[in-house]
Amino acid sequence: MATETKSNAPNTAKPEDTRHQHQILTGRVTSAKMEKTIVVEVLRLVQHPKYRRVVRISKKFYAHDEQRQAKLGDTVRIVASRPISKLKRWRLKEVLARNVSEEIKAEIKRDRGAEL
Repeated sequence: MATETKSNAPNTAKPEDTRHQHQILTGRVTSAKMEKTIVVEVLRLVQHPKYRRVVRISKKFYAHDEQRQAKLGDTVRIVASRPISKLKRWRLKEVLARNVSEEIKAEIKRDRGAEL
């Protein structure tokens, strides 16, 4: 007679992503002039404690951009990391949306006008 051994312990295998859960923020790049550093402005809506009105709170974070892929005006996602410098505590995770400059918009508008 074969006996089956069944463990009553729950599944202890953890996915690799759950081991180090870092804080993730989404914001807009306000400066990309430094070497491998971007400034990201994160905007959040908070209700005022006294007046109960929703106000916009913005905070700037310095983030490390190794490949210098983020440009001014891009919407990016940053993740908390170990201290990289005096002010940098964040790393660029991904660029969510690229900024389309006014010059490019005018060029597209001009090209579309020529086609009509």
